[in-house]
Amino acid sequence: MAVQTAPIQTISLKLSYERAKRVLDIVFTLCIAVPVLLFSAVIALLILADSEGPILYRQKRVGRNGAEFEMLKFRSMYVKNDDSKHREAIKHYMNGSKLNNDTNSPYKIYNDPRVTKVGKFIRSTSLDELPQFLNVLRGEMSLVGPRPPLPFEAELYSLHHKLRLSGNPGLTGPWQIYGRSRVTFENMVEMDIAYLQRQSLWEDIKLIFLTVPVVIKKRGGA
Repeated sequence: MAVQTAPIQTISLKLSYERAKRVLDIVFTLCIAVPVLLFSAVIALLILADSEGPILYRQKRVGRNGAEFEMLKFRSMYVKNDDSKHREAIKHYMNGSKLNNDTNSPYKIYNDPRVTKVGKFIRSTSLDELPQFLNVLRGEMSLVGPRPPLPFEAELYSLHHKLRLSGNPGLTGPWQIYGRSRVTFENMVEMDIAYLQRQSLWEDIKLIFLTVPVVIKKRGGA
C-alpha cells in the first residue's frame, strides 16, 4: 500500500526541467550500459560463489509523491535475516542519535552481521546499486535525486520531510556527494529540498561526475 502524502506543501517541478532530466537519464544510462553489464556479470558470479540466495535483492521503496516501487540491488546480505537492527538504526538516525563514535561517519552502521563478505565490498564501493540503472530506465528513479526511503521510514515523516518526495528518487544526489554518513537526517532533508527547488540540469550533470571520486574513495559507503 502506497504511503499517503498530504496534498499541501509540495515542490512543483518545471515541465521543461523534467523532460530534459528524463533525456539525460536515458542517454547517460544507455551510454554506460556495456561496462555496467560487464561489472554486473562479474558481481553476479561473486555473489553466487559467496553465499546461497538470489543475485538480486528487491526492496519496496517510496518514490515520488509517496508512490511505492520495487528498487533493485545486488544482494549483499544473507537471506532470511532479521531487519530489526536496521529499523532501530533508522529511527535513531531520524532522531539525531549517532550510531557510532566515528567522527567521519557517526551515522553509519558498522560490523553488520547480516552482510556477506562480497556484500561488504560491493556496499562500500556502491556497486550493489548498479541494478538501479534499470529503475532509471523504467522511470521509477532518476540518476540524480533524493535517496528513496523505506515505507516504514516514510511513515515517520512530517509534512516538511515529505517535501523531499516531490521528485523522483536518485542513484546519487547532494546527500551522497556532500553528506552521506556524516550529516544528520534533518540536514539530509534540507539538502534534498534545496536541490529540488533549484531544478538545475547543470547541477545534475555536475553531481553525476562528482559521484565518481566519491565511489572510488568509498566515502561514506554503507
